Amino acid sequence: MKKLLLMAVALLNIEANAQELKAYQNYDFVPGSKLIFSDDFSDSESGEFGVHWKLAGGQAVVNKVEDEPAFFITKYYTVLTPRIKTPNYLPKEFTIEFDTWLDAKYDSNNGLMIHLKNGEDNVVSFSTNNSYLEFNGPGQKLNGEYPASLGGDNYFNKWHHFAIAVKGSQIKVYCDQYRILSVPECDFIAKSLVVAGDASDGMNMMFKNFKLAEGGGMNMIGKAFTDGKYISHGINFAVNSAAIRPESAGEINAIAKILKENAALKVEIGGYTDSDGNDEANLKLSAQRAEAVKNQLTGLGIEGTRLMTKGYGETKPVADNATFEGKAQNRRVEFVKIP
Repeated sequence: MKKLLLMAVALLNIEANAQELKAYQNYDFVPGSKLIFSDDFSDSESGEFGVHWKLAGGQAVVNKVEDEPAFFITKYYTVLTPRIKTPNYLPKEFTIEFDTWLDAKYDSNNGLMIHLKNGEDNVVSFSTNNSYLEFNGPGQKLNGEYPASLGGDNYFNKWHHFAIAVKGSQIKVYCDQYRILSVPECDFIAKSLVVAGDASDGMNMMFKNFKLAEGGGMNMIGKAFTDGKYISHGINFAVNSAAIRPESAGEINAIAKILKENAALKVEIGGYTDSDGNDEANLKLSAQRAEAVKNQLTGLGIEGTRLMTKGYGETKPVADNATFEGKAQNRRVEFVKIP
């Protein structure tokens, strides 16, 4: 009976994941391929400040929500900066991703804010709330409104995924599966960023799965496939699971398009993990994740005979697993051209 119950739960989870991915079928955000900074707070202690961040104002603390760690902003005027060794680390093209939560009836109109900086000055700011996303740039103040299904009271008390793509002077901002705002031209130079928020007593404002990467866009993926290998850090999975996180759909959609445009192309999909956990379990999980990506691509019309899968676990690291940065680089999916 217990085994049947577990199987039923697993099938429900698979169906729920399929529905989430379907909702993202038109999602076109493609994250940068070269990680600059990534933090899921898994190596920060609950009840303590996040080890990979600096506190420039206010207060914040890491705690678990539904068994996943998140960074809670607990005071007004909280300002957080990622610990990145190079002070001027933002390239001309980059992407930012994070999940954020805001409690209902929040006292402040704004939720989490991202400020892009040049030295001490904010040059571009993004402010989230339950009604719209506000953009402030040089000589520009724009609002991108959410669809009714997302905004208003529907926004509160749930996780939302934000994604920001900066390509030279062009900016696109997404919330969940929707593109909320496009800035066709903005004259600015940003060198670093901060995360900010104004917390209210007894109300939760938090974020998790923060990722900053260089690059972004389909052209980069297409060139990598032509060269013979594409390394993805944008296809992500639920913790200790092969369930694909729905915001990965943009990159998978782009890969499917490239495979359709190159009908003779065959690839091996390789799953890789960092060194945390049991070696055998990591090997099994990486194989399951590679198979999950294949299944998603075949669901998008790619013939299964063109896709091989293999799980490598932690056996082929591309960076030092002894470091936080190295582990983030090692958690990846690789697409290697088959001759």
